[in-house]
Amino acid sequence: MDPRNPWQALTRPRFPRSSWPWRSAGYLVTGGLLGALACLVFLVLGVFSLFLVGLPLLLLSGPALAGIERRRLRLVDLDPAPDPHRVPDAPGLAAWLRLRAGEQSTWRELGYALLLATVLWPLDLIAVAVAIGLPGALLGTPVQLAVDGREAKAVKVYLVTSYPEAFAAALLGALLLVALAYPLAAVAGARAALARALLSPREGGSPAGIGEVIASRARLVDAFEAERRRIERDLHDGAQQRLVALTMTLGLARLDAPPGPLADQLAKAHTEAGQVLTELRELIHGIHPQVLADYGLGAALADAADRSAVPVDTDVDLPRLPAAVESAGYFAGCEALANVARHSGARRARLTARAEGGVLRLEVSDDGRGGADPAGGSGLTGLADRLAVLDGRLTIMSPPGGPTLLRAEIPCRSLSESSVSSSPRTASSSGRD
Repeated sequence: MDPRNPWQALTRPRFPRSSWPWRSAGYLVTGGLLGALACLVFLVLGVFSLFLVGLPLLLLSGPALAGIERRRLRLVDLDPAPDPHRVPDAPGLAAWLRLRAGEQSTWRELGYALLLATVLWPLDLIAVAVAIGLPGALLGTPVQLAVDGREAKAVKVYLVTSYPEAFAAALLGALLLVALAYPLAAVAGARAALARALLSPREGGSPAGIGEVIASRARLVDAFEAERRRIERDLHDGAQQRLVALTMTLGLARLDAPPGPLADQLAKAHTEAGQVLTELRELIHGIHPQVLADYGLGAALADAADRSAVPVDTDVDLPRLPAAVESAGYFAGCEALANVARHSGARRARLTARAEGGVLRLEVSDDGRGGADPAGGSGLTGLADRLAVLDGRLTIMSPPGGPTLLRAEIPCRSLSESSVSSSPRTASSSGRD
């Protein structure tokens, strides 16, 4: 398996020839520059804070810088760093500020920002100067001698007066560049671990306990989905086929029976069998639609939008995802569309789905009357529980008078990123009038 961070890369024999030394150097250099800029910003905000004008900006600078840092982590940490903040329950700047001020994550991010602006950025630049600047100065000794023509000072200390000495210094610089790449990557790994611990912490419990809970929960989800598919297959291949045969037999008997009470009863039985077959097919589709298994979540959501009683515009662009994630995303979209049709009084809805940054984001909005309440028996509580099993999150913004926005977020990784060959399917925008 390819390394995901500098600590793992250090154990590989081909580490000096990989991109990890340069990724580590880039992470530390950008950290030094960003920290210097943050130091300047904090000095300016500190002056304004004397007049109580800069205090809100000082508080909000932490989350802003943390967002940049979580993106910068991708240089040396390939595992996504999730945003720990919750989405406000109500729209507007005031609701957003109240939520952020009450979150522990906001204060951790402010602490990290102050640490970066005062302590970390000089250490980053010192590490780069030692690991790259010192070998670089030695590598440039022959150039210095050629420019001067008589002598050159290697790293401003050792006087070099001949080309053999200059090339020996350059060789030493090359060896040091390789040797110091290891401690440079170790420093970058430690910096990244500190940033992840403060900016994307795992709340509560020991790491071992959390890992076991996550693993057992994943096994339960996989077992549940496997059982759901088995039930769907048994109904499709067993009960449905028998009902089809029964319907055909009743139809043939109805044609052969002479007019009279017997023919009437056969016609009634034939009609009832046809209705039962229709209901069974709808039940099978609700358990696990075949389009979801064959073509993925994008096609299944487009199919659900086409069958909605309210016209739905779709903007869905998804690769193939793990089966449990696709199933949860599909039923989240179906439940949201069903609520739009039953409760919102909307004239039109919109469904958007993307898988970016290791997170599946599915949004359903409508222009209805709003006022959706998860405690009102609309199925939203059960949907939130279903997403929570996959470490997902459900957010609903539905002020009285509308509009309503339902957002489901599920951490995931596409099958192509998991080294499983698959081709993404795109559902283009469509509307059903």
